Amino acid sequence: MGALFGLPESVDLPGGAGWSPAVEFGGDSQFAGDGSVRRSETIALRIAATVTDVLPNGLLAIAGSQEVRVNNELRELMVTGYVRPSDINRRNEVSYDRIAQARISYGGRGQITDMQQPRWGNQMLEAALPF
Repeated sequence: MGALFGLPESVDLPGGAGWSPAVEFGGDSQFAGDGSVRRSETIALRIAATVTDVLPNGLLAIAGSQEVRVNNELRELMVTGYVRPSDINRRNEVSYDRIAQARISYGGRGQITDMQQPRWGNQMLEAALPF
């Protein structure tokens, strides 16, 4: 910073000393990263649901949930929606495509899920520096 905000022109240093290099700094930054995640799952589940309400038009409001632990991962399956009594088969089952306003959620938490998420520091930088 040889000019240092115009000081060299306005102040004479004793003994003929100069301002350059009065202050010198430098910097360098590099980043390199690589990674991959490969995950494959196939699920075929049956879930027990209960009737939570009977609507005036005869529709049945249902809700059900199931938790399965697999290798330090807790898998959760939840379903809610409305079913016509005529869609319930003789085995007291309803296919997912016969549930009106179906909300089907499948997810989990555990070691594998944690490793697939960016670390909190990266998430904060992504939010602050989106470009």
